[in-house]
Amino acid sequence: MPSESLHTPSGPARRTVMAAAGAAGLTVALTACGAGEDSSGAGSGSGSDVEAGAGAGAGAVLGKTSDIPEGGGKVFGDVVVTQPTAGEYKAFSSKCTHQGCAVKDVQDGVIVCPCHNSRFSATDGSVQQGPATQALAAAKITVAGDEIRLT
Repeated sequence: MPSESLHTPSGPARRTVMAAAGAAGLTVALTACGAGEDSSGAGSGSGSDVEAGAGAGAGAVLGKTSDIPEGGGKVFGDVVVTQPTAGEYKAFSSKCTHQGCAVKDVQDGVIVCPCHNSRFSATDGSVQQGPATQALAAAKITVAGDEIRLT
């Protein structure tokens, strides 16, 4: 009777492959929440990170004061700039604190995330309506003349 040899597979175990595939799928699903969305508006500003790490650096011009309607705002890459009252400009991260989607719309003093309808105050970034539970991170800007700059 011939002896049977036990064969040990040389590749990763099926369980390892399945776990990795599941993790990759979760990463893609979470990343896709904000992926492919052009939140830069009509292209009049340069994209910039709140920490000035990705895109334009500190001192970069985000846009003009005339780009920001009173009671509204505009998204410039990773920063949303608002004008809660005439001549008062505020800036926040444009990444929703719920799942990282890019906020899109600012009207009537409210910043709206299109993914799950979280709403934030255009004055201080605080949550007005969930599912987000944390405020948008503040960004530092300066207004000189008619230019809004990331600082």
